[in-house]
Parts: sequence; structure tokens; C-alpha cells
Amino acid sequence: MIVFITGASAGFGAAMARSFVQAGHHVIASARRKDKLNALAAELGERLLPIELDVNDQAAVAALPTQLPPAFAQVDVLINNAGLALGLEPAQRADIDQWHTMIDTNCKGLVNMTRALLPGMVERKRGHIFNLGSVAGNWPYQGGNVYGATKAFVQQFSRNLRADLLGTPVRVTNVEPGMCGGTEFSDVRFGDAERAAKVYEGVQFLTPEDIASTVLWIAQSPAHMNINAIEIMPVQQSFGGLAIHRGSF
Repeated sequence: MIVFITGASAGFGAAMARSFVQAGHHVIASARRKDKLNALAAELGERLLPIELDVNDQAAVAALPTQLPPAFAQVDVLINNAGLALGLEPAQRADIDQWHTMIDTNCKGLVNMTRALLPGMVERKRGHIFNLGSVAGNWPYQGGNVYGATKAFVQQFSRNLRADLLGTPVRVTNVEPGMCGGTEFSDVRFGDAERAAKVYEGVQFLTPEDIASTVLWIAQSPAHMNINAIEIMPVQQSFGGLAIHRGSF
């Protein structure tokens, strides 16, 4: 398989790149940080092609199908992994610029990539799109506001892709992780590595390797199977009750 991974410079993306290469597949690893991609290529060898790419650059993304080298041109698997969470404030105090950044990356970047590479999959009669959603797309929490909304978009977009692709062999899977450590996710959101680390204290959280092995398993599953969505939490994470405010306003 030829696998295209966005946000491959760290976290889930880097772990998935390693997982697919080690399983014998070819990987196009894209991200904005070329130095980290080059380090990944040095580690994994010629099966990995590093590409500097901003998924929000619509023109650059649209040009991808004609610019990939022949050995990597026929993409079988697209993993829309690039994404981020910013801010913890309630909606009434949130930074509007952070909201727009999350919408641009988590929604617009994902649809840019899908629209660029999906036609080739349909034409070749093979392909699989993985979208990295989140439990935040299913379950609200205080401070989740636009981040959760972008992941709900990912969920519904994935479902509608499946509806559109009926009659083709192209598969779509929404991967919905819960609490996962060992990534830059919380560092970016909190802007403070020490504060972010406290979130994971005393918890055996999911790791990027857990998510990578899950995606690899699904990608290598029989072609007649479609895993529509898979929600994954560590055993130490579960659901909270409905919130109640007591007293007057």
C-alpha cells in the first residue's frame, strides 16, 4: 500500500508512519516541519517520502496528485491526521483567532486533502480514507466548544463520505481517540508543558502507538469490511454525569 499521512512530524502521525513502514508499506509523510520529517525519513529509509505541506494551502494540496513521484503517486490510504486543539476558556471568553485556527486545520485542511486524493481512489477502484476524530466529537465538556464541534464535523463528514461512496470499493473510517499522552497535543493546548503533564498524572493513558496499531489493523482488514468508526479510551477514562448548576443566577 501507499499511505499518505498528514501531520506526520510527531505524535499519532509519526507513530503511524513507523507502523506502516515496518509493516512493509510505502508512506508519504507530510507536515509543516520539514526538519522533523527529514529525521523520520533518515530513521525509516526509502519507504518513506517526506513532503513539506500545509493542509490549509488549498492550491498546494490540489496540486499533489500531479506532483507526487511515480513510485508514490497512486495513494491507497489517506490518513487525515493533522489537527490541533487550542484554548480552554469557556465560549464567552474564548480567543476567536484560536477558534478559526482549529476550524481551518481540523475541518478545512481535512476536506482539502480528501477532495484532492479521493477522485484517484475512485478511479482506481481502491482506497481507504481515515479521519482522525475524537471522543470530543461525541461527548461535550467544558472548554471543548469549537474543538469538539470540529470533531463532530469530522464524524459527520466521514458518514457522508460513506454515503457518497456507496457503489465504490473505497472505504472510510473515523478514528475517535480518548485520553492519549506522549504527543504534543496538550502542550500546544495548554501552552505549558508542566501544566499539560499534570493532566496525565496517575493515568495509564493511550499512546500514539496504540492508535497507530489500530489504524494499521483496520487498513489491512479484508476489503469487504468497512469499520465506520472506532472510539478508543483508556480503561481509566469513562463518562461523566450530566452537569447541574444549583442555586440562582
